[in-house]
Amino acid sequence: MTATDTHRSIEAVWKIEAPRLIAALARMLHDVGQAEDLLQEALLVALERWPRDGVPDNPGAWLMTTAKRRAIDTLRHRQMRDSKRPALEYELENGPMAPAPDQTEMLDDDIGDDLLRLIFTACHPVLGRDMQVALTLRMLGGLTTREISRAFLVPEATVAQRIVRAKRMLSEKQVPFSVPRGEDLAPRLASVLEVIYLIFNEGYTATAGDDWARPDLCEEALRLGRILAELAADEAEVHGLVALMEIQASRLHSRSRADGTPILLLEQDRTRWDRLLIQRGFAALVRAQKLGGADGNYALQAAIAACHARALRADDTDWSSIASLYARLAAVTPSPVVELNRAVAVSMATGPAAGLAMVDELCREGTLARYHLLASVRGDLLFKLGRRAEARAEFEHAATLTGNTRESTLLRQRAAACAP
Repeated sequence: MTATDTHRSIEAVWKIEAPRLIAALARMLHDVGQAEDLLQEALLVALERWPRDGVPDNPGAWLMTTAKRRAIDTLRHRQMRDSKRPALEYELENGPMAPAPDQTEMLDDDIGDDLLRLIFTACHPVLGRDMQVALTLRMLGGLTTREISRAFLVPEATVAQRIVRAKRMLSEKQVPFSVPRGEDLAPRLASVLEVIYLIFNEGYTATAGDDWARPDLCEEALRLGRILAELAADEAEVHGLVALMEIQASRLHSRSRADGTPILLLEQDRTRWDRLLIQRGFAALVRAQKLGGADGNYALQAAIAACHARALRADDTDWSSIASLYARLAAVTPSPVVELNRAVAVSMATGPAAGLAMVDELCREGTLARYHLLASVRGDLLFKLGRRAEARAEFEHAATLTGNTRESTLLRQRAAACAP
């Protein structure tokens, strides 16, 4: 095996094993940042030894053993530091003190909910959203700072700073390495789901840059969602989110041409949709519904995606059902973006004039004034109504609002198509 092959093996092992190993170390050390630092030290040892000695038969166990030794040293040093003064005072007054229990045995316990604890810790509300995303991708996704910086089009130094600040803040605030219970669970779980879906959405439709989509981010979010669904099997919204991501991910390979040009939903070749992912999405949606979560935010969005997935042709889409689902979603999660999507569904079900009336109301409200899809949808409806000059102005305006190069090009092409 060449040195290059060895380094690739190390990268693969890190991506697969890092979340489990960090979680196990964090359970013992009660410090996520220190746990990752110790595993990084073990990785450096691997980078030094494996090219020379070969990759071990069980590389994950090797990393764990190496990190465990450092964790044991850290714990013993901490025990000595914390117990030295009270032990001396006790012995001065009462004689020798019995030895403290060996905390290093904690590493050999069943890790149980460790990954779940790690997910909740990485998405703790003391951290800003940017820090939550960076730390989640780093610790649970095993992504390097360079990979995260590429995915979100920010400097690598910025990503590194976010991760360092996040770990420092968790330590300074003494955030417990635990799963929230009782009334704290719902808001904390909602935060975790928001982070995972944000990562997925950034992959599904990139907000900036030259790529229409970044499938690697979608795959990472989907992997995290599946892990969470196994660990929190009784939480309906977790399954709702997984259902939504599975169904949306099924379209990834049909959303652009070979040259990267975007293909809109109604123009996609549906034979290229991944039926396995769709079936997995359907199963997750049924599970969410059986758990009583049919009207959950993500379950309703998944139900809408399922309507599209069931239509083998665009003309077969049940737009009336989709419009009704968006109305239910608006009642659960009031949002102008949801209303915009409902307007599209209404226009497809009953005609562009009805949809345009709803869109014009959103324009008067002003909340989405800088949202490119508002102008894009309005342009599409105006085009269908034969008001081409107005449609062209809307498409051109939308092109100036998006930060994605591919999307901007598509919108300018639609504007040009409005010419008499």
